Amino acid sequence: MRALLTRAGRLRRGIETEVDRLREIFRAEHLHQLPLVEEAMGRQASALIQQVNAACGSVTDLATATEEAFLAHPDADIIISFPGLSVLSGARVLAEIGDDRSRFADARAVKAYAGAAPVTRASGRSHVVVARTVKNRRLAGVGYTWAFATLRTEAPRTHYDRRRAGGERHTAALRNLFNKLLGCLYHCLQNRTTYNREPSQPL
Repeated sequence: MRALLTRAGRLRRGIETEVDRLREIFRAEHLHQLPLVEEAMGRQASALIQQVNAACGSVTDLATATEEAFLAHPDADIIISFPGLSVLSGARVLAEIGDDRSRFADARAVKAYAGAAPVTRASGRSHVVVARTVKNRRLAGVGYTWAFATLRTEAPRTHYDRRRAGGERHTAALRNLFNKLLGCLYHCLQNRTTYNREPSQPL
């Protein structure tokens, strides 16, 4: 206990006093419920643990099935060639945009669907650019994670830093990065080519 307190850096003086105090606490008799009550609580805890284990097992099975189905899809190699996309996040992207290449007229349409493209409102001398509220929220959610994960890659990081330096907040800069990545993804899917941009090449 003395060594633990020292390594934790919690105390510089009075370690012996603290060790004695904690020893007395840990050695003291703790409060008990009545035997039948303790048995009932133990069975309840055991039942809850079994439910948690079953839920965890179901999540694992679902993830395995999702990975197998996604990797068998012809678009999988294109999608996971993008930085920041894993098998599961790539499966979510594919599930939300679909594999019908005629579904979206152009890249702007898929960007608007995902909420990555901003909305410009102009009236007289007023000109306001705001984030899109009507969107596919599941695709927007995975897009935020995707863009954030790409910050470890040179080109996306450079784009993000440039937007931040221009005065944008973190969320707006990530949304703009997601907008760029979606445009690249649309192009690659339409042309059946993987993402092969050089690390130093700008988005």
